[in-house]
Amino acid sequence: MHTMPTDSVVIENATAILPDRLLPGARVVLRAGHIAAVGRGGTRVPRDVQVVDARRGFVSPGFVDVHVHGGGGADFMDGTPDAVRTVCATHARHGTTTIFPTTTTGSPQEIHDMIAACREVRDAAAPTGGARIGGIHLYGPFFAPDKVGCHSPDRRRDPTPAEYSRYFATGLVRIATCAAELPGAAAFFRRAQREGCFITCGHSNATWTEMDRAFRTGMRHVDHFWCAMSSVPSIRTRLGTPMQGSMEQYVLMQDAMSTEVIADGQHLSQELLRFAWRMLGPQRLLLVTDASRAVDLPPGRYKFGHAVTGTDFDHDGKVGRAPLGGLASSSVGMDHMVRTMYAATKAPLCDIIRMASLTPAERTDIASETGSLTVGKRADVLVLGPQLKVMQVFIGGVRQPVSGSSAPRADARATRAMRA
Repeated sequence: MHTMPTDSVVIENATAILPDRLLPGARVVLRAGHIAAVGRGGTRVPRDVQVVDARRGFVSPGFVDVHVHGGGGADFMDGTPDAVRTVCATHARHGTTTIFPTTTTGSPQEIHDMIAACREVRDAAAPTGGARIGGIHLYGPFFAPDKVGCHSPDRRRDPTPAEYSRYFATGLVRIATCAAELPGAAAFFRRAQREGCFITCGHSNATWTEMDRAFRTGMRHVDHFWCAMSSVPSIRTRLGTPMQGSMEQYVLMQDAMSTEVIADGQHLSQELLRFAWRMLGPQRLLLVTDASRAVDLPPGRYKFGHAVTGTDFDHDGKVGRAPLGGLASSSVGMDHMVRTMYAATKAPLCDIIRMASLTPAERTDIASETGSLTVGKRADVLVLGPQLKVMQVFIGGVRQPVSGSSAPRADARATRAMRA
């Protein structure tokens, strides 16, 4: 019988969720921060390893969230390391092991402060510090004036090289969003392409023609499908007749395009979630949280974006709503999205988990490191109960706290200001 190093973890009595199938009776071995083996159980386990009994639950790759603003009382745009740590710890408890902190329509200084805080936390790389930062999602501020959603309309702006070049110069921006119809959008997309970013169009009222132009300059994704995006009627209002194709038609027709859904049960109905999965499949559809600071908080009024200058929204216990009734981001973690998508679509569980792990990892070019239970990849692994609730979280093979009491708290400034 071979021996294993003392830092080895063996997860057994589980069904392993692979990208294309389930593997019952599985054993997954984590060693030295990586996945060392995935296969059937049955052989005796050495005494000097940690054994995790999944109790007939599931072992899953950790989730990858490419669109997330906050949680646990903090927003990444608060711009402090404490706020970043709070959000990362909050989402790790919900199964997210790789996170892409997402900007809003903040001021240039606020965006720079956010990027700097994320860099500090990423470089510190505390073993139990929560979700690993995969890069920055430069989401706001380059939104269309008529599609800002819950973001501050006074702070959205058109892209200019003088502004976005400074963000790209940090080397942390890995996802870049801009409304395709804005002046300067083509130059923005070309620069993002040179930087190797995953390029997206969001908060946009773009036509088919404008989407096609953006596609030729590297755009390959649309943010939160059916939310703050163009439709045939909205383009008719903007440009008249003849009616033109919108972002929806372009994504459905162009095989190289992907998109994402917020499957919290509040943004989209079950039939829309089923439609998205059936039309796009698990290799082109991502699950995201688009979560606000209200994750794991009681109902109340909070700030979206920066704790002082952000916009107000009301959390009703299920979702955020803007003062005039529009949706204002989700208030739940990725585990909730997974359970809701599974119940709504009746899709194979391997498809559901893929949309929350391997597909976003592929799109952001980190699939060689994480996103699936593959030998050699980083040991970002979850143990899920039979009802898909998070029981254990490992990031780089290190067990993470899963109880709310062990999470870092938001910094004092954010805590005081997050309530209106």
